[in-house]
Amino acid sequence: MTNNDVLKLENQLCFSIYAASRAITKIYRPFLDTLGITYPQYLVMLVLWEHNTLSLKELGNILYLDSGTLTPLLKRLEGMQLIKRERSREDERVLCVSITEKGLEMKQQAIRIPECILDTMNVDIPLLVTLKKEMDELLISLKKESQVEQEEK
Repeated sequence: MTNNDVLKLENQLCFSIYAASRAITKIYRPFLDTLGITYPQYLVMLVLWEHNTLSLKELGNILYLDSGTLTPLLKRLEGMQLIKRERSREDERVLCVSITEKGLEMKQQAIRIPECILDTMNVDIPLLVTLKKEMDELLISLKKESQVEQEEK
């Protein structure tokens, strides 16, 4: 690859990931609109449907989001009465995020979204499984690199 080729958009892995992410998020939009939530809010709900209650830090670690990004999302979800935020009884410094009854009811409405997304994407399932596995490996590698950088600071 020449020096000129290095800076071509078509050769940027980050752009391919970014564009694919935006395209997939666009596919989710009509399904999430029926629930009245955004894609990032959906991600929070997915985690809480799985875990019921987590600390803000745990939730951020799972979603790769910092508290500054999560807090506005959580405030809106709390305003919709889908989650509740409260201080831990054991340690008041810890903010706990829990799913509410209304949030659990939404899970029943959302249960078909993954199937609808797959139908809409019209992509070979084995390809998606392979891509998911490879993206998870990339994410793990990037997270390790990020941790090394943090430790060096």
